[in-house]
Amino acid sequence: QVQTKKNKFQQFAITVAGGNGQGDDLNQLYSPQGIFVDNDKSIYIADYWNHRIVKWKLNSNTGQIIAGDNGNGNQNNQLNSPRDIIFDKENNSFIISDQGNKRVFRCFDQNQTNQQIIISNIHCYGLTIDKNGFIYVCDYKNHEVRRWKQGDKKGELVAGGNGKGNQLNQLCHPTFIFIDEEYSLYISDSENHRVM
Repeated sequence: QVQTKKNKFQQFAITVAGGNGQGDDLNQLYSPQGIFVDNDKSIYIADYWNHRIVKWKLNSNTGQIIAGDNGNGNQNNQLNSPRDIIFDKENNSFIISDQGNKRVFRCFDQNQTNQQIIISNIHCYGLTIDKNGFIYVCDYKNHEVRRWKQGDKKGELVAGGNGKGNQLNQLCHPTFIFIDEEYSLYISDSENHRVM
């Protein structure tokens, strides 16, 4: 049983990134997807149709490029429709789901020349990382979630993998994932309209 902590939220909202219409200027976003917020409250955004990762510092009016923004492509300095971004504390690096290029890669803050493809040939969507450094990736088209440790070539199947379906051992286009401190994995099973 999931225990909850009750918080009282204010009934107002503010825009913290973008909000200046769809576009590719540094004060705009175009279909933002996954986000990561660091300890300084800077927000890292997978800016999907702009093929880039953008960092927005707290109270900033514009973002700064962390990865991509060199056109849609598959070179090391390019992204193709990034879906998610997470931070690997152990390696002090970002891990990016580069969906259009079917790869997951590691990059170091604003150092686009020092990038490493860590998983290739995967229809990647959402990412998460556990406290031991294992990376979990939703494979959208293969209807599964796999776990990788550094150096793995195939990864270990942890959910789905039994074809597209709605049974408890199946997924149908998993999108985003989260892992808690007890290693419980939560999966947005998009076309089954459920969270597993």
